[in-house]
Amino acid sequence: MRLSAFFFEIVPISGFFIGSQYYDLIIAAFISLLLSLFVMATFYLVEKRISKFQIFAICMSALFTLFAYLFENDQFVKIQPTIFNGFFSSVLLIGILNKKAMMKQFFGSQFFLNDDTWYKLSLRWGLFFLFLTIINEVAWRNLETDDWVFIKVFILTPLIGVFMLAQLPLTLRGRIKAVSYTHLRAHETGRNLVCRLLL
Repeated sequence: MRLSAFFFEIVPISGFFIGSQYYDLIIAAFISLLLSLFVMATFYLVEKRISKFQIFAICMSALFTLFAYLFENDQFVKIQPTIFNGFFSSVLLIGILNKKAMMKQFFGSQFFLNDDTWYKLSLRWGLFFLFLTIINEVAWRNLETDDWVFIKVFILTPLIGVFMLAQLPLTLRGRIKAVSYTHLRAHETGRNLVCRLLL
């Protein structure tokens, strides 16, 4: 995951914290959702692509925020991280059990990494998402709303950033060097050229 993905977390979570201080948790969730949409639109304008992870995260946030508003129950806002992190933990770890690196399915368009690196990242993130799931579940069930917000904003969010940075060496080692089109053409045989034209 790129450091820009951490920016994708920081802006909405900042809006969420400010909103929770001046309004209620549901309004804070709406503010966070709007900021998430803004950040995603900005990324698309800059990079001309959006990861499946970002799309799914915003859809989940929108769904639980809507439920919270319709049922006038901020518990939907609190359990959203549990459902989100638990889902991704399950997807990644079940993929590992089936010898599949599911991180590649979500971020393969953004990173060019070898299969071993994708596998290790899938395992690490799967376990980390499981950890986040457990922490959020314990926190919202046992703490007051203000304390839960503090844990979410000032402990878990920085922890995500630290964990992301910790994966940087592995990601850099696992990069696949891009081969230019000119280089491929320079080493192309007549037979290969015919095959490529037929395709």
